[in-house]
Amino acid sequence: MPLAIELAVTAWRFGAQSLAQELADQGELAEQLGFDSFWLPESHFTAAAAIPSPLMLLACVAARTTKLRLGSTSYLLPIRNPILAAEEVAVLDRLSNGRVILGMGRGYQDAMFKPFNIPINEKRTRFKENLAKMISAWQGEPIDQHDGQDILLSPLPVQKPYPPLWVAAFGPLAIKQAGSLGLPYIASPIEGLTSLKENYDQHRRHVADAGHEPVPLVPVMRTIFVTNKPAMQQRVRASLEEEATARLRRTVAEVEDWALVGDKSYVRDRLAEYAEAIGLNYLIARGRIQGVASGDQVASHEALLDLVNA
Repeated sequence: MPLAIELAVTAWRFGAQSLAQELADQGELAEQLGFDSFWLPESHFTAAAAIPSPLMLLACVAARTTKLRLGSTSYLLPIRNPILAAEEVAVLDRLSNGRVILGMGRGYQDAMFKPFNIPINEKRTRFKENLAKMISAWQGEPIDQHDGQDILLSPLPVQKPYPPLWVAAFGPLAIKQAGSLGLPYIASPIEGLTSLKENYDQHRRHVADAGHEPVPLVPVMRTIFVTNKPAMQQRVRASLEEEATARLRRTVAEVEDWALVGDKSYVRDRLAEYAEAIGLNYLIARGRIQGVASGDQVASHEALLDLVNA
């Protein structure tokens, strides 16, 4: 019986010289393979890995696809003018004929805020205030007035009243904010299942406490690599452990706790465990594993689609 999980995928290859073309190629392939959506993060001042404008790059993917939904894992609201951000999201939704999923974040690296002249202690307040202004503008409410005339956002998004909004959150305060807004919550990709269960339970409590209807969507981002070759499994686990330790500058939990690396049977059993424990019904498969060739990553994605749909 197929697992009741919708499948999405992040970009698995980035190149400094032809970023837009590479992403468009991957998006086109993701649509051909049968993924529901294609996701990009946002990052600043990280050399070749920087993606400061995910919506602009997703526009390149939109031009090469027709059904694939386009997601941002962490469109950073605190560093943006909310009206300009609302316009950019609306333009991408128009360009793609209503395929945007806006995953939003506050940002977690303190050093990122200084160049934008944003006090780190204001990021949650700015996130909430900016989101409220964006929602109001998308719904056609006046932004301001000039000479007695209302100033209105144009164009408005295709999706009404606005594109789906998800919140990337890490830590209890961020989870509370996501739940209080009544929006789906995207967890950190390196949190283990035990931690995820606690976090999603907290999120559901905050949703209820704020008087919202239960949020039926339970999205989870996981690093996944499907292969029946033990040597490759071992190499992928070692690469993931090294990458996570270097990025966070501390030792993280065992790879098996936050990544799914193994053959089809193992990965399918783990996904069923996630569905049972937290209600997982939307999986964002993260690739981009250092040392893994693009062809091997694509083969893993094909195997993932097979095992979920089998």
